Amino acid sequence: MIHKTSCLLLLPLTLIFLDFILISSLAKPTPITSLNVLTYGAKPDGLKDSTKAFLAAWQVACASPNPTTIIVPKGRFLVGNLVFQGNKCTNAPISFRIAGSIIAPEDFRVIASSLQWIMFDGVTNVSIYGGVLDAQGSSLWKCKNNGGKKCPTGAKTLLFTDSNNISIYGLTSINSQKFHIVIYQSNNVKIDGVKVSADADSPNTDGIHIGKSHLVNITNSRIGTGDDCISIGPGSTHVSIQGIQCGPGHGISIGSLGRSEDEQGVENVLVSNVDFTSTDNGVRIKTWGKYSKSFVRNIVFQHIKMKMVKNPIIINQHYCLDKPCPKKESGVEISNVRYEDIQGTSNTEVAVMLDCSREKPCTDIVMRNVNLVLQKINGSAQASCNNANGLANDVVVPFTPCLKRDMLLI
Repeated sequence: MIHKTSCLLLLPLTLIFLDFILISSLAKPTPITSLNVLTYGAKPDGLKDSTKAFLAAWQVACASPNPTTIIVPKGRFLVGNLVFQGNKCTNAPISFRIAGSIIAPEDFRVIASSLQWIMFDGVTNVSIYGGVLDAQGSSLWKCKNNGGKKCPTGAKTLLFTDSNNISIYGLTSINSQKFHIVIYQSNNVKIDGVKVSADADSPNTDGIHIGKSHLVNITNSRIGTGDDCISIGPGSTHVSIQGIQCGPGHGISIGSLGRSEDEQGVENVLVSNVDFTSTDNGVRIKTWGKYSKSFVRNIVFQHIKMKMVKNPIIINQHYCLDKPCPKKESGVEISNVRYEDIQGTSNTEVAVMLDCSREKPCTDIVMRNVNLVLQKINGSAQASCNNANGLANDVVVPFTPCLKRDMLLI
């Protein structure tokens, strides 16, 4: 027999439990809104300007309190300069699902004057899946390569600036006028499975450039351009680059740094599992030969394969494009750089070049299990080393004279 008082005590708990069941049954997943650019007037014929249609779809997505997907179906969509502003957005996730190609006008002057073709400014929680961006930049390359004095600088294909929580998956960027993908003053960026392609003689067509950004992860991508596959500029920290196929191009570069006196440094960078094929450089750090307060520190280059690379490992602290060059020593301080498990062939006799500053010598350089041989049958690869110190562990070929053997490992 249950006492009446016990029943009264159990009643509130029963009501709370029933309320919980009722609320749970009424709860529904947050709806995802889908917007097709065709609905806003975009044409997949590659002829009609679809710029306004893309911007109209963005305005709706930007104002939505729910996650929104903007669909770009199969076809070729011609657009001019696109600027997606995030300052009035709700910051609900927005994703672009691109099945077709977005193309720039054939006349390079249409987008070149703006310095960027497609820009996301001040956005949060934006993702791009798939698709092709074709900037049709070959006519501008030809203008520059023929010495044209009236050639514009050119537009970057895709720029994220002052943005957070950005993801780019499976995107293809071809024929950029200048840099293909730029991440600037942004945080928490993931780039995976992208393909970047431009002719080997296309000037300043860096594949991915990072500047003043933090927590950037680039993985499983194939990049071939006329400049750096990936370049890391001042003020960048916690950058991870893994699973990259690079070539043609100028390799993966930290820098250039130190062009201005108060420029920010670069630190905490991992470059791992990269294949370089027929590139001008492999892993490179370059700084201007002038006074600077900048720095490069806590860098790891590991598990790397070189095939017919001109300069597999290079630190150049006398970089200069000015005419005439001031021929001064770099003030950029380079420290704690590790080269581990780097194998392959060099197209030049000097496979390792550590050309550091007399004013600020490179410190704590560590090489371990490095084996670089000359591509030619006859002869052997060499190392050149100035103003650097550190340790050589396990096998290091070619012998790098400024590095001491770690006696604890002998």
